[in-house]
Amino acid sequence: MAEPPAWKDAWTARVITLLPEAFPGILGLSLTGRALSAGLWRLETIALRDFGVGRHRNVDDTPAGGGAGMVLRPDVVGRALDAAAEGVPADRSRWPVIYFTPRGRRMGQADAIRLSRAQGATLLCGRFEGLDERVIEEYQLEELSLGDFVMTGGEIAAMALIDATVRLLPGVLGNESSTEEESFSEGLLEHPQYTRPAEWRGRAIPEVLMSGHHGRIAQWRHEMAQQVTRARRPDLWDAWLRRHGKTDDGK
Repeated sequence: MAEPPAWKDAWTARVITLLPEAFPGILGLSLTGRALSAGLWRLETIALRDFGVGRHRNVDDTPAGGGAGMVLRPDVVGRALDAAAEGVPADRSRWPVIYFTPRGRRMGQADAIRLSRAQGATLLCGRFEGLDERVIEEYQLEELSLGDFVMTGGEIAAMALIDATVRLLPGVLGNESSTEEESFSEGLLEHPQYTRPAEWRGRAIPEVLMSGHHGRIAQWRHEMAQQVTRARRPDLWDAWLRRHGKTDDGK
């Protein structure tokens, strides 16, 4: 089947994984799925097993020095990364190469924004006890983590980062201004949202939102975003205060 013409220059995710059948998964549904079908972005999976060694295409081996579990082999992963590098920019600002691992820096909205401004990205999904350190050094891999917990592999983290990135691409959401007011857009969590009915189980929509006064509504939303962030994410609140040269008393 011929690919839609728009795919030629579309933002592309190249995912190196032992589970290519897991993709597109949730990415093939809803907004990201429609954008994928429309050619607004492209997904390519690279099966790590194809680069395995021996009759059984082994991709891992026991840890040097002993220990539990298995480690992804450098020769296997290196060949997969070389294949993923074909035809893409060597400049990492234009094409980041990311390895998902629990020891990586916790990814955030800034990473999604950065990736959305690139041409695409190569995403290496870790498995087992991790990856031979020499590969990380040789290819200068950027290490990211979904959070401070351990998962069985990097596929879910890759899907999360792709989802967060794709929704920022032009034409995907349909309403570009919707990304400007959501959580993390300016370092704050999003303000509370309401919709009809105007009253539900004795709880009414705040009067200001029904006033039609756009200035007051904007001010209320900003104040609520500050309150929510201060209460739920002190780390984000402190960073926002520092960035704006403020103290916690609002001065």
